[in-house]
Amino acid sequence: MQTLILTVIGDDRAGLVSALADIVTTNGGNWERSQLAELAGKFAGIVVVTVPDERAADFRVALAPLSGLLDVTVHTAEGEVAQEPARGIRLDLVGNDSPGIVGAVSGVLTRHGVNVDELATTTTSAPMAGGHLFEAHLVASVPEATDLGALRADLERLASEIQVDLDVDAL
Repeated sequence: MQTLILTVIGDDRAGLVSALADIVTTNGGNWERSQLAELAGKFAGIVVVTVPDERAADFRVALAPLSGLLDVTVHTAEGEVAQEPARGIRLDLVGNDSPGIVGAVSGVLTRHGVNVDELATTTTSAPMAGGHLFEAHLVASVPEATDLGALRADLERLASEIQVDLDVDAL
């Protein structure tokens, strides 16, 4: 079996997932994992599928008719990447929206060797404050050698500087 990673994007409309799933199934494949979402009128995501080795070329060709409906790029998985032992954390952030929040938080995480596994962000209207609220929910892997106290202190210092509420919990 070949493991393939599909990146997909297209104008949002009903039937996109079904069209892609039909091609996976028709070619003897299995839909393993996915993260898909509608953002700004576009439907986008990433899908991991496995396809029998002898059907992989046909599977790639079968995706061509989706052009115009979904732009699909196929990447071949290179196998499992060896990673050092890690602990999980969940980070939840909320505050007034301003440019640079994601860059600032991810900069602190990078300095501590933390790998972002999942990140979801949104902005919502804050009618009482007259602006927009920014929310981020993040799951990350922290290397065993990383000092969690120092990481938490740096994140709390940043939260104070950029005036956001931040919660960090071990998973």
